[in-house]
Amino acid sequence: MAKLKVNLEKLIINSLQKHNTASSREIFEAHSDVVSFASVKRSLQRLINQNLIFTIDKGKATKYSLSKNYEILVPINLETYFEKEIDARTINESFNYALLEGDLDTINVFTDNELLNLNALQKEFKDGISKLSKSEFLNEFERLAIDLSWKSSQIEGNTYSLLETEKLLKELQTASGKTKDEAVMLLNHKEALDFILENPDYLSNLNVARIENIHSILVKELGINRNIRNRRVGISGTNYKPLDNEFQIREALEKMCQLINAKENIFEKAFLALVLLSYIQPFADGNKRTARIISNAILMHNQYCPISFRTVDSIDYKKAMLVFYEQNNISAFKKIFMEQFEFAVNTYF
Repeated sequence: MAKLKVNLEKLIINSLQKHNTASSREIFEAHSDVVSFASVKRSLQRLINQNLIFTIDKGKATKYSLSKNYEILVPINLETYFEKEIDARTINESFNYALLEGDLDTINVFTDNELLNLNALQKEFKDGISKLSKSEFLNEFERLAIDLSWKSSQIEGNTYSLLETEKLLKELQTASGKTKDEAVMLLNHKEALDFILENPDYLSNLNVARIENIHSILVKELGINRNIRNRRVGISGTNYKPLDNEFQIREALEKMCQLINAKENIFEKAFLALVLLSYIQPFADGNKRTARIISNAILMHNQYCPISFRTVDSIDYKKAMLVFYEQNNISAFKKIFMEQFEFAVNTYF
């Protein structure tokens, strides 16, 4: 039954891609040999709920069309997508200004059902922390900070284990056989998180200067330029080319801040910071680390549960990010965000 639903929704999408608009009756008649009219109506409603299609007119004149932002939202299977090698994939190789200048401004990142689930989890988090003393809360935050520092660094190639990370951050005990830079990277993460905890209003209004300051903490003593880059960078695993002009990069960051500040939903704010900072790649290095801390800072400022990303697979994280670089599609990364928020609520505090 589940397979039939998925196939039917694909059939509907294919019909709308081919004909631009179609009524439920027209869609049914094109596939009446394999589906019922009631199944078509249910599938159409599911696609509306996912913001993938919208209705035109009302009553018997109702027709359906693909959402303007269909390509951003439509689910993409990572395994299938990466069956093709880099040069065989059809991608958006250049920076897409439209994402910041209209596409993501008008879009609802999360569906109504997704927001219901996320808000229920947030209520569970609020109920949980209301029963904690200040010291108990700080103990739980330290646990999350260790997990986040470890996972965020691991995604960037750091080889410290979680246990080694805990010893380093709690006892300043470095692990044998590891480089100094690996220890510094982990310590910088913890310092950035402690800074956010001590200054919860620091990113109440997102701006470029404060993003730069968070980046500076994360790359301290790592030999990485702290300023917005003025040269080209390449991203391994993709032919996507970020902006390479310092003034354009700064402008893109400013537009990103305006976009995020204008959003009312906290989950949207945090999610967009996570993907767009990585997409813009404003710094020579440390972009994704900065994005994860900025995203968490937005959650924490609004008393939302922070995310450690502890159980995300590093390869899946990178693949989801590559899909956003190449297709400007948020589906895979949104799934990671929602799953990790649920994990955080069920694990900490």
